[in-house]
Amino acid sequence: MTTQIPADSQAEEKELLDRDDAVDDDVDDDDELLGEVNLPEQRASARAMGWLLLIAGIIGLAGSAALAIERILLLEDPGHTPSCSFNPIVTCGTVMQSWQGELFGFPNPFLGVATFPVVMTFGVMLLAGLRPPRWMWLAFWGGTAFGAALVTWLFTQSVYVIGALCPYCMVVWVAMIPTFVYTTGYVLSERHLPAPAGLRRAVVENRSLITIVWLLGIAIFITVEFWDRWHLVF
Repeated sequence: MTTQIPADSQAEEKELLDRDDAVDDDVDDDDELLGEVNLPEQRASARAMGWLLLIAGIIGLAGSAALAIERILLLEDPGHTPSCSFNPIVTCGTVMQSWQGELFGFPNPFLGVATFPVVMTFGVMLLAGLRPPRWMWLAFWGGTAFGAALVTWLFTQSVYVIGALCPYCMVVWVAMIPTFVYTTGYVLSERHLPAPAGLRRAVVENRSLITIVWLLGIAIFITVEFWDRWHLVF
């Protein structure tokens, strides 16, 4: 004996099946759309960038000016003991009087005295709401790249060749490295410097981490290199 399903029930069941199929199609379409949509990238804040450049510029200028003054005093009096010379390891005098301390034919600190005001100027412009053109940013970024490369090279020379640590020099390192890292992130974020989206996102979103790792790496190398000589410091 067969049971017949009422026509109304058959129609209702067919409608429910069609509705489920439509929902499944919508879900599939949504998944395809989500695969095509790129997540929004984090943009570098112009105001935060302005404050960083201003503060880093002040710190870098202070360190460079102190070194320049001490270098002038040494030129006037070869017997002068710099205020940043404390012991055989932590001493500015040994570093400043080396050939690495006058890499371009004049004392390196004069380079910082001339360039860190530019860093401060860019910071003030950003805080004032001004937006320098692309060519200025690229020139500024090139300068920070040169500065970061120079201080990293001077770090290797100071630690592994000269065998001494210059406190004022390290102040300049601490100012220069974040200046370069954050400037790189900003020019990438503003598309002034072309780069693949993945690289751009990695740098912009990890500027703090890159800076910390860079500075921490320097601290670790210094600690390891002078590990058996720290008794001379205290």
